[in-house]
Amino acid sequence: MSQGIPLPPIPAKRYFTIGEVAQLCGVKPHVLRYWEQEFTHLRPVKRRGNRRYYQHHELLMIRRIRELLYDQGFTIQGARARLREAGAEESDVDGFELVSADWHDQVPGEGAVLALDSLAVRQELLQIRELLSV
Repeated sequence: MSQGIPLPPIPAKRYFTIGEVAQLCGVKPHVLRYWEQEFTHLRPVKRRGNRRYYQHHELLMIRRIRELLYDQGFTIQGARARLREAGAEESDVDGFELVSADWHDQVPGEGAVLALDSLAVRQELLQIRELLSV
């Protein structure tokens, strides 16, 4: 699709609307809504009027899905399997099992408490670690 065109950097924000995510990840909003049905790890917070708020780890996951589908030519099923394999490989980092904790955050102005997905937190930590090792 838009291979070779670099994606813009992800701003330092906690939550992103579906329109912002579409621009940052180079896909249309209806594609994001479809991917939410196909990839169980994509679970944006839904607030008033069913508005979606994506977090940083979800943007990273969307970019990875986009790469698998558009750049590497995987099918949805193949991309799902690849992400599952990657999750299994990353469950044990340097011999230490990553343990989840109860993380909570709030959507700005909404006042609702949300529990962060421990898998998403783990994936984000692994990506930070990879960035630091470069």
